[in-house]
Amino acid sequence: MKSYKVAVLPGDGIGPEVIRQGIKVLDKVSDVYGFKVEYTYADIGGVAIDKTGEPLPSETLSICKSSDAILMGAVGGDKWDGLPLNKRPEAGLLGIRSGLGVFANFRPAKIFAPLKDASPLKDRIIGDGLDILVLRELTGGIYFGERGRTTRDGEPVAYDTMTYKKSEIERIAHLAFQIARTRNNKVTSVDKANILEVSRFWREIVIDVSKQYPDVELNHLYVDNAAMQLVIKPEQFDVIVTGNMFGDILSDEASMLTGSIGMLPSASLDSSGVGLYEPVHGSAPDIAGQNKANPLATILSVAMMLKYSFNMEEESRAIEDAVLKVLEEGFMTLDIATENAKIIGCDEMGDAVASKI
Repeated sequence: MKSYKVAVLPGDGIGPEVIRQGIKVLDKVSDVYGFKVEYTYADIGGVAIDKTGEPLPSETLSICKSSDAILMGAVGGDKWDGLPLNKRPEAGLLGIRSGLGVFANFRPAKIFAPLKDASPLKDRIIGDGLDILVLRELTGGIYFGERGRTTRDGEPVAYDTMTYKKSEIERIAHLAFQIARTRNNKVTSVDKANILEVSRFWREIVIDVSKQYPDVELNHLYVDNAAMQLVIKPEQFDVIVTGNMFGDILSDEASMLTGSIGMLPSASLDSSGVGLYEPVHGSAPDIAGQNKANPLATILSVAMMLKYSFNMEEESRAIEDAVLKVLEEGFMTLDIATENAKIIGCDEMGDAVASKI
């Protein structure tokens, strides 16, 4: 029987609650389809700070590197907001991404038919649905550039530097075109080339790479226009490829078009297929421990794990189909509840999805 090693990083706030549901569903899939999953738990974020003083202990990174995939919850909370940037929970996220070399962040934004009424967009805009993939470069750009504080002209100044190497842009661009070939053969590259030199460089490299994919349509949008187009004409998008900061913002916007950020999974991959899987939503400390969290983003992240790290297309679809069935029966958590929905909690949603596998 095939066996896989999965590192589990529950994180902070609602992280442990939604991760439990993801594992519940993964266990059911493994039972039905006949494979084993070995879990190793480790700390990241605020809980790691409380235990070790570091947002990403070296032991956690070692466990992740020896695993086939990583399932991670959200990190952060008001408790740690006063810490220096390099000691805050979010520093653990940057550290694990760079430590694992996961340069490509997949963030699909898809509307499940029963949730069309939960979307803030009108029916005439979303039409028959929404299926967009935001491909965000994850280990370069302004989040990893030179930063600091100094004094200029007698007053304090802070700075963060956006930099990209040619090779970093090339590899994410190649991936975007390759993925587009499995979807609708369209790539939209988002930048700010009318203002930023790094964006002009980005656009030049993407155009050069596109010549190797003549069957894939390429167009370009400035990031401000892209944000607007996502709201007024989302059906024009297939694969959106962009840098770290722009991708962070646009993927969160796209998530809300689906009805709730609680519906958006993500996968962060390196060139070998080792993946870091996590919901896009935050730690939501205001509802932690109250059985109110929506675990579907985490459960759908597990589906992405099966697809991208374990090459299990059928098993991945089984999870997506199970989520759809539960929603079609009217069972929803509070954040996505439509009129006449049967509102259930986090644990019950995990049970419901597992029962449909």
